Amino acid sequence: MNDTFTIFGLVDTTALELVSFALALCMVLLNIRQSPWAWLFSIISAATYAVVFYDSKIYGDMSLQFFFIAVSLWGWYQWLFGGTTHHGIQVSRMAPRSWLYSAAAWLVGFFAIAAFLRMFTDTDVPHIDAFLTAGSLVGQILLSRKKLENWYAWIVIDLIYIALYLHKNLYLTALLFAIFAVLAVVGLRAWAKSLREQEPQQ
Repeated sequence: MNDTFTIFGLVDTTALELVSFALALCMVLLNIRQSPWAWLFSIISAATYAVVFYDSKIYGDMSLQFFFIAVSLWGWYQWLFGGTTHHGIQVSRMAPRSWLYSAAAWLVGFFAIAAFLRMFTDTDVPHIDAFLTAGSLVGQILLSRKKLENWYAWIVIDLIYIALYLHKNLYLTALLFAIFAVLAVVGLRAWAKSLREQEPQQ
């Protein structure tokens, strides 16, 4: 599934990247709708993208996919059975202290991952890979807790990922993340509306 072919004479890709593209797109659409089934698509797309990124020597992103699988299992449980009533969590905002913790985790993750990539891999993009990997870790945790602000993180991350994937000739995945950036704005608006609707009931 790693043989390269061209779509419409415009984009070079592989069958595995194409499958991963479709699965990931379904995942984000389901996330916007707050469907727990999003986590199943997250698990499968993470597994296939791990292979795609390994072949492209984007090792931070490759490792990130295994974290996504683990967090997806946790997020699936949280969306279905989390919260004080165990009927699933609702959309909420981050507390001021959570912003500080998230920023600190992103920064520490960046330095740790960048150091690892420089020392133990042959990647040519250790710093941007580390920055985006650390940010994605934070974003995924916020998503699993249904924090509205996860969409802000994904907007920033998705836009930067476009440049990385273009650099790595993963044109279809670059297109996917351009779509992700747009969908993240849609998700932000949809979740903000959901939050406004539930706030009077709290």
